[in-house]
Amino acid sequence: MTYQPAPIDNSHIELSAEVQKLVEMLARNNHELWAKGRMAEGWTFGDVKDGAKKTTPLLVPYEDLPESEKEYDRQMAVEALKTIVALGGTITV
Repeated sequence: MTYQPAPIDNSHIELSAEVQKLVEMLARNNHELWAKGRMAEGWTFGDVKDGAKKTTPLLVPYEDLPESEKEYDRQMAVEALKTIVALGGTITV
């Protein structure tokens, strides 16, 4: 396989404190979108992830997620916001 990921370079972008306040709201919403999608595909809560049975322990409210999962959602939100700015967009809070 020769695939080489080439995301937009947003490493030079620093988000303002005001924009940083959006991160937790976006992270929560990302989880809600993910959970809604899984449920629409027939996934349900289960103690372990099982692709065949379509169960996952992550079908819980955001506040009940393990911190590692919340941090993943936060990082995706940060990357999206930084990419918007890197592409020339502005974020007004």
